Amino acid sequence: TERAVAVAGGIIGGILLFVLIGITACLLWKKFCHLLSYEKLTSPVKTTNANAIFQDQSTSEIQLKSTSRSRSVPFIVPPTLHGRDWINLTNEEQVQEDSDPHMIPQSGPRSSFHSLAGAYVVGTINPELYKFPEDKSETDFPEGNIGRLWFSIEYEQESERLLVSLIKVRKLQPPADSCSPFVKIYLLPDERSYLQSKTKRKTLNPQFDENFVFQVSSKMLLQRTLKFLVYHVDKQKKHHLLGQVIFPLKNETLTDDNKLVIWRDLEKENLEPPSDYGDIQFSLSYNDYLGRLTVVVLRARGLKLQEESHAVSVYVKVSLMNHNKFIKSKKTAAVLGSPNPVYNETFSFKTDQTELDTASLSLSVLQSIKGEKTHLLGRVVVGPFMYTRGKELEHWNEMINKPKELVKRWHALCHST
Repeated sequence: TERAVAVAGGIIGGILLFVLIGITACLLWKKFCHLLSYEKLTSPVKTTNANAIFQDQSTSEIQLKSTSRSRSVPFIVPPTLHGRDWINLTNEEQVQEDSDPHMIPQSGPRSSFHSLAGAYVVGTINPELYKFPEDKSETDFPEGNIGRLWFSIEYEQESERLLVSLIKVRKLQPPADSCSPFVKIYLLPDERSYLQSKTKRKTLNPQFDENFVFQVSSKMLLQRTLKFLVYHVDKQKKHHLLGQVIFPLKNETLTDDNKLVIWRDLEKENLEPPSDYGDIQFSLSYNDYLGRLTVVVLRARGLKLQEESHAVSVYVKVSLMNHNKFIKSKKTAAVLGSPNPVYNETFSFKTDQTELDTASLSLSVLQSIKGEKTHLLGRVVVGPFMYTRGKELEHWNEMINKPKELVKRWHALCHST
């Protein structure tokens, strides 16, 4: 029995020794494989194909293929050394130059992460792509421009104050070499009082940055119009009007948190004295492609109101006629109590090109008082030779000769029916 026990113990000890040797061999094999894998990772990476580098140039995703296995590598944004087809990097790598026109190639630092790809190049984003759009109001001046004025407006509901900031004027055209400009600001229909800026000496591009306040109720605000008159002071202290800007407030949404910055080109003031019944200014345009006749009623001046009060409303009725037969009419909004109302309203009429020789437009300025009949203040007709002569005929013909272009003119009102 003792012999049998010894034999069994020897067998068991042999088995245990064999298992121990197997475990030790397995651990050594795993360690050897791990070291072999590490050596492969740190070996140089070679590219085999240029197409393997730029799988998709549009998204700037770059992949490199190694001889043993495929690995992700740092990206290149964008490739450097503009003007070369290839860039030599460390560890025998080659990267083809990106042709993206939105990137500016530029040399960059090389990476120290040799375990990944040996090196990569960092580029820069084109700063031109991140510039704000150019303000063309500072550069695009139409032919015949006599100046441009910038201002901002804001209305305080609680205190009922209209805040006007006079910012600047550019490209003034003075009568002499030097120019010392200033600006008068009116809130029409009140033409007796105004606010005035400081005079800027010897400049065609004055920077004012001045603030002005007009007290006006919220009910009357949309009936008011801002008027800017730009003057030049000569050496004899005489004032010369360089131009004006008329800006009706009715089309604007003015609140405490809505500050509007606006620019307008200066216009020459009509220096001729008003006619007996007043004058009206409007623009005409004809679009031959759409067959559309457009009328922009701008303003009137010197109207002979029967009664000057806020109860009096003045509006313009625009009628399209053909062979002296009424076709269609449209009306402007009424302006209260002003002999110099400003409208700036646009109307369109469908008119075939073949009808321009027989069609005409009648613009009637009408006064309305509560409880009384409407009173005609004046009227003007523009059209072809069949109906008109003089300035009215010239305006019509100029509209036809300049399709799609707004032609603006003043016309004297008459009292014929």
